Amino acid sequence: MKRYQNLWPITVLVLSLFACNSSADKNMKVTSQDDFATPPVAAAKPTEFTEFGNKRTDNYFWIKDKTNPEVIEYLKAENAYCDSVMGSTKALQEKLFAEMKGRIKEQDETVPQLNNGYYYYSRTETGKQYRIYCRKKGDVSAPEEVIFDVNKMAEGKPAYIFATYNVSPDNKLAAYMSNETGSYADFTLRVSDVTTGADLPIAIDKVQSFVWANDSKTLFYTVGNEALRSWRVYRHVIGTAKADELVFEEPNEQFVVGLDKSKTDDFIFVVTASFTTSEYLFLPASEPNGKFQVFIPRVKDVTYNVTHHKDKFFIQYKDRENLNSLVYEAPLKGYEDRSTWKVVIPHDADAKIEGIDVFQDYLSAQIRKNGLREIHILGLKDGQKQSINFPEPVYTAYLSGTPEYTSTTLRYGYTSLNRPSSVYDYDMTSGKSTLLKQQEIPSGFNPDDYAVERVWATASDGVKVPMSVVYKKTLKKDGNSPALLYSYGSYGSSSDAYFVSNFYSLIDRGFVFAIAQIRGGSDMGEQWYEDGKLLKKKNTFTDFIACAEKLVSDNFTKSDKLAIMGGSAGGLLMGAVVNMRPDLFHTVVAQVPFVDVINTMLDASLPLTTQEYEEWGNPNEEEYYKYILSYSPYDNIKAQNYPNILATGGLNDSQVGYHEPAKFVAKLRSMKTDNNILLLKTNMESGHGGATGRFDALKERAFDMAFILNRIGISE
Repeated sequence: MKRYQNLWPITVLVLSLFACNSSADKNMKVTSQDDFATPPVAAAKPTEFTEFGNKRTDNYFWIKDKTNPEVIEYLKAENAYCDSVMGSTKALQEKLFAEMKGRIKEQDETVPQLNNGYYYYSRTETGKQYRIYCRKKGDVSAPEEVIFDVNKMAEGKPAYIFATYNVSPDNKLAAYMSNETGSYADFTLRVSDVTTGADLPIAIDKVQSFVWANDSKTLFYTVGNEALRSWRVYRHVIGTAKADELVFEEPNEQFVVGLDKSKTDDFIFVVTASFTTSEYLFLPASEPNGKFQVFIPRVKDVTYNVTHHKDKFFIQYKDRENLNSLVYEAPLKGYEDRSTWKVVIPHDADAKIEGIDVFQDYLSAQIRKNGLREIHILGLKDGQKQSINFPEPVYTAYLSGTPEYTSTTLRYGYTSLNRPSSVYDYDMTSGKSTLLKQQEIPSGFNPDDYAVERVWATASDGVKVPMSVVYKKTLKKDGNSPALLYSYGSYGSSSDAYFVSNFYSLIDRGFVFAIAQIRGGSDMGEQWYEDGKLLKKKNTFTDFIACAEKLVSDNFTKSDKLAIMGGSAGGLLMGAVVNMRPDLFHTVVAQVPFVDVINTMLDASLPLTTQEYEEWGNPNEEEYYKYILSYSPYDNIKAQNYPNILATGGLNDSQVGYHEPAKFVAKLRSMKTDNNILLLKTNMESGHGGATGRFDALKERAFDMAFILNRIGISE
């Protein structure tokens, strides 16, 4: 679990019903903070901290306590002020929401996927907020069986997350995880009878993952501790009064425990891992009362993943000498002897192995090279190598999972900034791809109306940083166009160029949209990630600044028309760069931003803290303390002019506490020297992802984008 959410695909707007020039409504008055009622002022209640001889005063530390009625009143006051300021944009918000909703095919379904005799798929219905999960036995023309209608399950609930489900091997029961808080880390595990739709009398809290044993009555599940770290594995036997049995416990606070099952259905795996080290334990899935055995003991700075084939194991392996990973095969018996391992996919310093999938006769691999993904296939019988070719210079492709071990086809997805998402089956025997489904845009979309470029910025240390850029072909590069620059840059999570129809409400209004693939992600390989974390974290921020400067120098935009957006750890990015270069940006949307870094990383009782020492550093060590303190956005707010800023939070957020954006805004209000708009909007009923219903989420995104458009000076 990370302070991560792939926010940008859900935080954007769909294609406008008509184009609007970026200079529209030239006489529109762009308001300042002085044009509105006085914003709330949080009380300054100094709390003193001393670390390594350094004294810190935190005037807003008290906001962390949400049991304090004064805190709730402050958040409500900020929400009321936010709504007041944004009142003039109500019509724009409604228009944007209509655009977004209008570009969604409301009644739609996924491509069915064969798994254990049934074709599984999900669908949506017109006007309904949540998905419906279904299956058909043996053939796609068979009668539909509804497994879960999440609309009914969520009825009357302000927030509802249906996290995942898994059907038992005998196809009769479905275990699922859900919650009513909007939190991403605290779910209740239940089991439903697929035939009747009724839940069994099972409700286990704080569950984060689970798998079925082959007897269809034994469930293994992981639970989180008070800091929401998944650390224990229990065995539950349905239909017995016996207490659930603890079968594994991970004492190391930097490790998180998960569960997996091999595609062959032969093994259940306990996976315990930190950011740099992992260990697998395994148990035959047909022997649920057995004892888990360690595959190979953990070694510091070595991560490995085990994939089972009926005749062997495949092991994706990474260490300090092989950062981009390599893949071994090992025998089922005697694999403990490393001399029996054979290299199947060698290490390549220029290509990162992101993951593999095994079939009876093939091995597939998702590879990242030069910032783009490739899909490679190896024939296990004849050694023949294949790769799937993609036609565009900037795109995203990905393995989307093929459950059947004996399949000779693999499923993958393809998309680019101006190409709607597509689903394909690739026939590994013939080498041919078949298009199964392409994202439909009901209001129409012509990719040829837009230009896509890959642009390279030069970072402060001379490193070349790629950006993906899209804009209307009619746009003139004269520096007068508004632009939105997005990035993330943490945890090795890459910022890929997906098609998201929502962005076109900006692009068709004359915006340039750009995604920066900065260090801290693994866009250019694992070293790219290494060079943007721990004591090199500031590279993330200077890379982003270089990308913004490149957009300006190449006449895509200018500083007083440049908006930026990032969420979660990408919100940390937003906070850092506005402290460093507030003059470079006009408008900022920081979604659930991780901005109180030093306080959070010093508090081991908070979710994610100890696990993330290997990402940010342990501030209980002086070197890391001083480095983190030197960029922590909350601690580096100063008396200077800042751009227009909208910060969002979720009261039930388990990844980034609601208090982080709240404290950030409170301190900014007390110190900034400008009259630009500063807003805090807290969802009082949900968590890290905001509203859980698809249309409610679109309203939040319309709000964010209305803020950007209003600040830039576009009123419709």
